[in-house]
Amino acid sequence: MAASLQVPSRCVIWFGQPLAAERNALAAAGWQLRAVSPCPAMAIGLRGRDHLVAVVDLRHLDADALHLLLPWIEQHHHLPWLAVLPVGLGAPPPSWASLLHACHDQFTLPLELQDLLTAMHRQCDDEPALPAAVRDGGGLPALIGDSPALLAVRAALHKFAPVELPVLVTGETGTGKELAAQALHALSGRAGRPFLAVNCGAIPANLVQSELFGHERGAFTGAAQRRVGLFEAAHGGTVFLDEVGDLPADAQTSLLRVLQEGTLERVGSNQPLRVDVRVLAATHVDLEQAVAQGRFRRDLYYRLNVLRLPMPPLRERGSDVLLLADHFLRSFRQRHPGRARGFDPAARQAMRRFDWPGNVRELLNRVQRAAIVGEAELISATDLDLAEAALPSPRALLQDARGQVERDVLLQALKQNGYNVSACARHMQVSRVTVYRLCRKHHLELPPER
Repeated sequence: MAASLQVPSRCVIWFGQPLAAERNALAAAGWQLRAVSPCPAMAIGLRGRDHLVAVVDLRHLDADALHLLLPWIEQHHHLPWLAVLPVGLGAPPPSWASLLHACHDQFTLPLELQDLLTAMHRQCDDEPALPAAVRDGGGLPALIGDSPALLAVRAALHKFAPVELPVLVTGETGTGKELAAQALHALSGRAGRPFLAVNCGAIPANLVQSELFGHERGAFTGAAQRRVGLFEAAHGGTVFLDEVGDLPADAQTSLLRVLQEGTLERVGSNQPLRVDVRVLAATHVDLEQAVAQGRFRRDLYYRLNVLRLPMPPLRERGSDVLLLADHFLRSFRQRHPGRARGFDPAARQAMRRFDWPGNVRELLNRVQRAAIVGEAELISATDLDLAEAALPSPRALLQDARGQVERDVLLQALKQNGYNVSACARHMQVSRVTVYRLCRKHHLELPPER
């Protein structure tokens, strides 16, 4: 009788005692948990076929336990080691130095539980079993994250992509407007056709007409031969006009004709040519204000603004900043192997607190620079040039205060109603689903229902 195949398991060896909410999160993410209390006779049955990660929970281990654990870490240095730190620790005590040095990364729980799970999956040799939205942008080009703001963008992309109408993508610089346009094209029926992008503000004003709509030989000085413009080259596909608000007046008129009639005329010709393109446009300026000031045609604005897709700034995307930072560092290490392997807790806090005026593009640049200049395995807030952001800002303090008030109100309502979710929901005038969500958010355990 043939031996049955055994699929490798994901197993985390947790030195300490994870909380109930952490146990549930590990199980939901597909991890088998072995909670271990260090002792002189400590022995763990390690199966070679398992994918193993070791976590040292420094919230619950005393000096004696750490003394017993250090030789075990040295003996199993091949394992990926991660450290869990208590909230509000500040500078780690000197006695932890050797242990922390052996760990690939550090996390403050319960605040950074999702970050810990992401790091555990990343340490495995096989494909990470992360949600697709986190792992690869949910099938969309580089749209990485799972924040409510980005989930709303993804939902809009799937609605807008199949519809043959213009889309105006708005948002601050560096928010990923061109990536959104690429996703719209990739999800549309034009996916196998050309996708051509141009920054309207980067073309000299006297060349815009020629670049976009082409020209005939001899149309102007230097026009030695016929030129096919961007719209002709993209026939059957998609044209993305970045910074469309910078188009000069004559190019605005020609673009309006393409949108209204599906035709264009090369410079130096009066022969209309039919083109089949979908037009996507983007701007970081207020087009309504440009229309009011007479700098942008009102009728063209209405033609472009049929469907509108606002891209959220990074400061409104919560923990997406950490997912993106990890992704950028991994991508950089694949091209340029170096010492940096992750981010220390202060760097992670600084990235969450910083307002990111340059958004995702700024985050990418800072991570790449820090990976080059950093001297340690963990990138610091100083390496990111965010040392000041590591200190709590008034905005962060306000958010923390609001969260504490919300937790206190929820806990008081639960106590008053005997931890009955239905009664608590009626008391707070919210749904039962909201009560459960708030309990998960604030790590409050409900007694089992009878």
